This record gives sequence, C-alpha cells and structure tokens, in this order.
Amino acid sequence: MVTNIIVAILFLISTFLSHSKALRFPQELFNFSSNQISIVDNPSRPPSSSASPTPLLSPASPAVSSPLVPALFIIGDSTVDCGNNNFLGTFARADRPPYGRDFDTHQPTGRFCNGRIPVDYLALHLGLPFVPSYLGQDGELEDMLHGVNYASASAGVIFSSGSELGQHISFTHQIQQFTDTYQQFVLSLGEDVANDLISSSVLYISIGINDYIHYYLRNVSNVQNLYLPWGFNQFLASTMRQEIKNLYNINVRRLVIMGLPPIGCAPYYLWRYKSNKGECIEEINDMIMEFNFVMRYMTEELLHELPDAHIIFCDVFQGSMDIIQNHKRYDFKVTADACCGLGRYKGWIMCMSPEMACRDASNHIWWDQFHPTDAVNAILADNVWSSRHTEMCYPMNLEKMVVSKPE
Repeated sequence: MVTNIIVAILFLISTFLSHSKALRFPQELFNFSSNQISIVDNPSRPPSSSASPTPLLSPASPAVSSPLVPALFIIGDSTVDCGNNNFLGTFARADRPPYGRDFDTHQPTGRFCNGRIPVDYLALHLGLPFVPSYLGQDGELEDMLHGVNYASASAGVIFSSGSELGQHISFTHQIQQFTDTYQQFVLSLGEDVANDLISSSVLYISIGINDYIHYYLRNVSNVQNLYLPWGFNQFLASTMRQEIKNLYNINVRRLVIMGLPPIGCAPYYLWRYKSNKGECIEEINDMIMEFNFVMRYMTEELLHELPDAHIIFCDVFQGSMDIIQNHKRYDFKVTADACCGLGRYKGWIMCMSPEMACRDASNHIWWDQFHPTDAVNAILADNVWSSRHTEMCYPMNLEKMVVSKPE
C-alpha cells in the first residue's frame, strides 16, 4: 500500500512538473481564442453512433441528420469538461487511463468519468454528434456549427476558485469564448443567420461546485468569516444571474441551468470528515440544497424578466439523492466507495492509474473522489431530457423545451 501511494505521488508530481512552464504565466495573460492558442494535440472526436456503454440510455435517439436544435453549447466545470483541460497546465486533467476506459473509444479523452458525461447523452437525445472541446478543434466554422464545449475542470463562478490546481478557463472566460464563437458566426454567416442559430440552440451551464470544494470549504481568504453559507449562495447566484443576462443579450434563448450535486456524499468528504458507515455529510449537503433553492428561485425570476427566454433549472442534488437512496432499484451495489482511488472510501488519493480502479464501474455510484460513473450520468441525463426516472427540472424538462413552439 505504501509503495503504491509513493508511486502515485511521484506520478502526480511528474505530471505537474511537465507543465510547469505553462504555469509560470498568469491565466489572464492567455488569449484562449482558438486562432491564437497553440494546439499541441487534437483528440479524435468520438462517433455518435457507437454502442452505449450502459443500457440506461434510451435506445431510440434522433438521427443526426434531423437534429431537434441546431447546436448544443456547454459552459461548466469537470462535470462536463470533454477535454479542454488537456491543453492546460493543471493537476485537473483526465487524459490518462483509467479515465475513458468504458467510453465509446475506450480511451481517455479528458472526461472525468469512466465513460460518457451527461452532455454526451443529451447530444444524442437532441440528434447531435458529441460536442467537441473548444481547445480541441482548430476553429473551422464547420466544426462549431453543431456546438462547442467550453467547460474546464476546476473552474468556478469565482475567478480564483480552483486556481491552486493550475490553469483553468474561468466562468467569465468561457462566456467570452462563447461570445467569440458567436462573433465568428456573424462574420461567416451573417447577423440574421447567426442570431437564428444561437437563439434556436441550447446552452447548457453546469458550474459552481468548485466554489465550494476549492474556495468556501477550504476557507480561502477567510471567506467563511465574511459570508455565512446563505450570503455566499446569494453572491454566487447574483453573479450567475448577471452572466445569464449577458448571454441573453447575444440572443441566447434556450438555457439549461444545472444545480449542484450532493458533494457531502462524495468519497473525498466521506474520508475527510470520517464518515462512520458512509453517511453523507449533512452540513455540506445543506449548503448545496440552499444554493439550488436560490438558483431555482432566480430562474423563475429571469423567466418573468427576460421576454421569450426559455430557461430550465435542473436540481442535480434531487436527482442524485434519488439514486443514492434508491440504489437497489437502479442496480447499484456500492454507494459510498469510489471505483478509483486510494484510502477509505477511495477518497484520499485521486484516481491516477488503472491499478487503483475497480473492475466493474457499472455497479458504483462514484467513479472517483468527486465524479459519478457513466451509469449515473446516463440516469441524470435521462431526467434532464424527459424526467424518465424522477422529475428534477423546472418548470419543464429539456424535451418539452425544444419541442415547444416559440412564443
């Protein structure tokens, strides 16, 4: 055991040092536009027609030739990063085995999962191919017409959240990248066509958890003495509210806002707080539930404030707790331990080598310290799409949003 830990730590240090040159430059000095950043590698784009690694994906997905929306754009963190962090100097990378072992290509792509992430399943439901990462494509118009994924692992609503792990693309930077893409559409397609494409497409936002993991719970800058959880939640929500209004101003009309998952049940916090029998850490989950409540209320306000906007809020906490509490119904046998990691609940050391992973991830809820398995992602995506297992999106699910006629 000690030998494995030493090897794991040495591997982590060597990975970080190999990117130390990039880390010498502050993030704000980087222009992340695809035509101004050096792309050192271009991961192969996974085919959308590959067989699903889990039976939970609805078998009937729309054909790519007749998508329900023109494109799917994604802003977020490691829950939806499909490879942007592969190009950054950071600890937060999923570009090595066993990540991706159950993915369509059986190769690591930068997804923090053993297989697909929720937006992969949603793309198929929408009749679209898997969405490419912003830094993983060369900026050609045809590569972006069906959508772009700007998500970056360790990013948060607060600019500095997760910065101790190295480089990441912050929430504000991701929105700027999306704005750059919109402007490229205007220049190439004309303003009317570009506006129609953006307003008819879906923008999916999944961010905020790192503001707790890497900022509030770590008490960075003594934040817990400055803000009680309710005040911190209000601060995050108000920041997101303004950014959503900024997106609306460039013709975004269909938004999916994802709430936060129950990280008080994540293996890392079960280990850190010395959970006795895998019980979730209530004080953490209470903060998350409160944040989701604030975000749902904010969504309702925005629906009244922004004409012709279609915004849905999906309570990931609610959907995830349904899985945890009814795990037998979903055929999950392991609810507390991660599939990959070291230490109690496999929550002490992050997943870094195939030897650290369990043989079958499909019966686990958690893949690593913080991220769910492909099987859980499939269930949550089905809930976002059609409320298939439990209702967690308000005021409607994504399927009803995209098939409803514009007002």
